[in-house]
Amino acid sequence: MWPELPYADWRETNDTLHMYLQIIGKVRHTLSPKHADWGHAPLFLTARGLTTLPIPHPNGVFDIDVDLIDHAVSVRTAQGRVDRIRLEPRTVADFYAALMAALDRAGRHVEISTTPSDVPDGIPFPEDAVHATYVPEQVNRFFQVLVCIYPVLQEHRAAHMGRVSPVQLWWGSFDLAYSRWQAGSESAAGFWPGDARHPTAAFYAYTTPRPEGFESARVEPAGAAWSVELGEFLLPYDEVRTAADPRRALLAFLDSTFEAAFSPRRSG
Repeated sequence: MWPELPYADWRETNDTLHMYLQIIGKVRHTLSPKHADWGHAPLFLTARGLTTLPIPHPNGVFDIDVDLIDHAVSVRTAQGRVDRIRLEPRTVADFYAALMAALDRAGRHVEISTTPSDVPDGIPFPEDAVHATYVPEQVNRFFQVLVCIYPVLQEHRAAHMGRVSPVQLWWGSFDLAYSRWQAGSESAAGFWPGDARHPTAAFYAYTTPRPEGFESARVEPAGAAWSVELGEFLLPYDEVRTAADPRRALLAFLDSTFEAAFSPRRSG
């Protein structure tokens, strides 16, 4: 059973969690050696939540683990130190201060950009007393959705023999996604839980540069459609969740949009 995820029901928790993860992601982004295609920046799914993977620091390697089952963030050093922060209703400003203090206690001081990324009119983290809603059940439901989606994205990713990114969570745009490259073009696909501008959880797929006639390609399943506003194909999450075989429905979307980008015979 793929869980329901109506945006309106968890909008406030979504917004708060998004900002918490931006702070964590910016720590990794700031300290990690810069990679092509921002490979140093995203977070990664685990069996219990999300992680930064190991982060280099002059005082030693550490990581930040986000447990979305027990609802805690842990700063863990290679020397064995663990500092935990409970995930609970608190302002973004309070969470920012708590995480920076935990990093300082661990000897892993860092100064990050405090302006949210990819968010219109974002409030600087130290000043954000607006976002403070954290409902554990809603966060866990979101995590269970990611757990359902992740293996399907991994399965589709594995079929590509060329250059391909990991399946990763982009904390700026707040989507779980990956990219494949072929013939000088990037074909990306993923899932986002919705936001105030587009309050519907959905899968998406795009190719850049956009192939001629791409937007008129025949893609599957029936609920998939081209978004003129976003310039990409969209498939509502509920279309997959309620399908007789969600895995097959999602693979049909991923396959048909990728083939439309690189097989002209599929368009028209």
